[in-house]
Amino acid sequence: MQQEKKDIILKSIASTVKRLRGTKSQYLLGGEYGIAPSILSDIEREVKDPQLTTLFKLAGAFNLSISQFMQELEKDLPDGFTMYDD
Repeated sequence: MQQEKKDIILKSIASTVKRLRGTKSQYLLGGEYGIAPSILSDIEREVKDPQLTTLFKLAGAFNLSISQFMQELEKDLPDGFTMYDD
């Protein structure tokens, strides 16, 4: 069950990064903000669970605070999503 929830989060991160990146290449975005293009590729393919520092870098790359970035991520999560079961 936990793996399924982790997969949902990774999918949300991937779709959010793709959406916010728009037409800018992974190489250009990564170069400007100190994120290896291979890491961006792994994130967008849902194979990399990004470190917190990478999430902060991504937020900055999209000119968002970390809380705004998290709000963007939540848009791609199912309604009422929680990591833990009640």
